[in-house]
Amino acid sequence: MDKVLILAGGYSNEREISLITAKSVINELKKNKKYKLLLIEPDGNFVKKLRKFKPNLVLNLLHGRYGEDGYIQSILESEKVKYTHSGVLSSSLAIDKEISKKIFIKNNILTPPYIKFSFKNNFKIQNVIKKIGQNFGFPVVLKPINEGSSVGVYICNKRNFKSNLLKLEKFKDILIEKYIPGREIQAAILSQKKLGIIELKPKRKFYDYKAKYSSSAETEHIIPVNLSPKNFNKINTIAMKAHRLLKCRGVSRSDFRYYNNKFYLLELNTQPGMTSLSLVPEIAKFKKICFMELIEEIMKDASIDK
Repeated sequence: MDKVLILAGGYSNEREISLITAKSVINELKKNKKYKLLLIEPDGNFVKKLRKFKPNLVLNLLHGRYGEDGYIQSILESEKVKYTHSGVLSSSLAIDKEISKKIFIKNNILTPPYIKFSFKNNFKIQNVIKKIGQNFGFPVVLKPINEGSSVGVYICNKRNFKSNLLKLEKFKDILIEKYIPGREIQAAILSQKKLGIIELKPKRKFYDYKAKYSSSAETEHIIPVNLSPKNFNKINTIAMKAHRLLKCRGVSRSDFRYYNNKFYLLELNTQPGMTSLSLVPEIAKFKKICFMELIEEIMKDASIDK
């Protein structure tokens, strides 16, 4: 019997979603009697519980900081326990929106232009607005450098820029990014293979936290996506290139905007959600890969020394 330790919850702003993901996955894995499952949240006794259970592998279903940024991965590496998804370096690169953007730009992957803004420096709003005007103009997207699930993301114009900016003061460093309109398309990579793409039409302003996780938001999921074969291949190729550049493992999901016949890579997620509303299971299902097969494919890739 395979002993699988499931890590979920944690300390990030995405704790609730992580636990919902874990519930979906546990309900599925319970159908297969070969698995002995233990769900734990990382806390002060995490290593103790890990050593006591002695799992064959850890299924990492944490989202956001401490779970998706290399922190928990470094503990699992030191404990020499096989774990799913990306390794220490890959996770820390992908969650840092500035570093990952620099890697994309260096490797000719189109991504929206941006400036980094720090609350640590004394600043005048007028100077910041002037700098935006010199670089790319309004509207802009404000986002914390290392959060996931669209936590703390605001689309704003010059009029509401200051009020939205000040809402993010607790994050210290943020990105101010040129807003790219157009179609919202996401691409998934599984086990170094192109899994497929899905288009989202949010009823809300954009695919924010509520649009991602609340069925009441009524986000429209479109699959198959209406793209030419050339563009279909192009977006999948960019997603694979980004996955490999960041040395991702298991599954990743890249978020794009498609505008004026160009694909802009917004960010890459190394631990996408696995809830009933999540995109990777939906893309997999369209490819005739059931939820159990998807989870087992991710677990098959578990290892250390990534």
